[in-house]
Amino acid sequence: MKNRILLFAAGTILLAISAVSCNCSKEVTISKDVLMDKIKGGWAAQTIGCTYGGPTEFRYRSVMIPDSVEIAWPDNYVHTTMIYNKNLYDDVYMDLTFVKVFDEYGLDAPVDSFATAFANAGYNLWHANQQARYNILHGIMPPESGHWLNNPHADDIDFQIEADYAGLMAPGMVDAACYYSDGIGHIMNYGDGWYGGVYVAAMYSLAFVYNDVNTIVTEALRAIPEESRYYKCMQDVIRWHAENPSDWKATWQLVEDNYGQDIGCPGGVFNPYNIDAVINSAYILIGLLYGEEDFEKTLEISTRCGQDSDCNPASAAGILATMQGYSNIPPKFLEPLKAAEDLEFAYTGMSLNQTYQMSYDQALKVVAEYGGKVGENDVTVKMRKIRPVRLEQGFEGLVPQGNYEFKRVFADTASTFEFDGKAVVLCGRYKKNDWSLLVDYVARIEVTLDGEVQPIVEFPCCSRGRLEQIWFNYQLEPGHHTVSVRVLNPEKEAWIESSSYLVYD
Repeated sequence: MKNRILLFAAGTILLAISAVSCNCSKEVTISKDVLMDKIKGGWAAQTIGCTYGGPTEFRYRSVMIPDSVEIAWPDNYVHTTMIYNKNLYDDVYMDLTFVKVFDEYGLDAPVDSFATAFANAGYNLWHANQQARYNILHGIMPPESGHWLNNPHADDIDFQIEADYAGLMAPGMVDAACYYSDGIGHIMNYGDGWYGGVYVAAMYSLAFVYNDVNTIVTEALRAIPEESRYYKCMQDVIRWHAENPSDWKATWQLVEDNYGQDIGCPGGVFNPYNIDAVINSAYILIGLLYGEEDFEKTLEISTRCGQDSDCNPASAAGILATMQGYSNIPPKFLEPLKAAEDLEFAYTGMSLNQTYQMSYDQALKVVAEYGGKVGENDVTVKMRKIRPVRLEQGFEGLVPQGNYEFKRVFADTASTFEFDGKAVVLCGRYKKNDWSLLVDYVARIEVTLDGEVQPIVEFPCCSRGRLEQIWFNYQLEPGHHTVSVRVLNPEKEAWIESSSYLVYD
């Protein structure tokens, strides 16, 4: 597949890019037909990947999906899933939130416009996204909304699964892909969580101009600071593949052994569950490298790696199909997709066919904005030297020390726990007799730390506005601490129940 030349029905050579690359400035000319074919490929394959891996999402945690487990692909699968399991496509409808803001406000739309659209959208969110939504609705705007001191999920996968837009609107222009990843990526993430989106966007961007997966994954990594944990993991995966190119399971095990311990997400620390961007990005790479540019093999391997097994094949397949084009997606997967291309994704009012055109129009604008030329039949892209984005690492100096059971139902009398450490996260949730009631109830939680009352925590009962954990503080003085918690406005029909507290030393 290396040095492959894309040919279309008329026999006209539309694009030929050597797999040999140099990290320097250059110009590349792409036919408009090829540009659209690649953009369509990225969006279509992302949708296919979500559908393909959806049934196994987080059902296999820190274990591979066994070969004995069939990954089904029944007829009319995409169409049926888009109708009856709309929330599966959070990868896509989150992306489309940002695409629509660019369409409405232009390429220079302020980050607050993306944050506001995101925070007020009708869909449910989880992890870094949900904490960011809570932060924004409580006046903590980006980049603080995604910063690890304000978001325990800052290293999670959230922006990684939503960054496709940035690469697809910046064909061949990694500098532009990084720029359009910065403000939006820091709405919900920081550090490794942000790098996951930057790297995915950079791979999409380079998939427009290189016809070799190895080149794409290696060149795109130049956008990530070498000092970061994220970079070191991706570099290791690339090296392990080179050393053992025929056994993806061996590389999977090396990733698990060396990078399998989450330190941020409270639900993942000391648990096999891992939604961290680093390990899930590694699974994208394993799928791309060991998939050998075969669409179905790439899907299957990135899915069988486990954990976020719908998002990872969606990213891997999206990057591969951007490189190879929509027209080269195997009919087994493309035909079921075509039956769904006019269906609207939940909460967006947009179909795939509308997305293809909107994303294409934005790509033309970015080409012109970044010094390229848009002609009648083709575009000339100015590729610039790839430089790493700034270095930032979350949870620095913090090592998880223990996760301690603390099952309490909070009331107007205080519940207390003590610990030795320099950071703590108190985990818990609402319980209700009737979930249709008290949707507007917001508990006001008073936390006292070492005798000093902390800012009141508003804990909405409504799922869309919820907190992902009850309370956290990552900036304690090392030593012994006492925490007391009570609810200032308790409600008999909706109570808050803690489960445990996570301590860092």
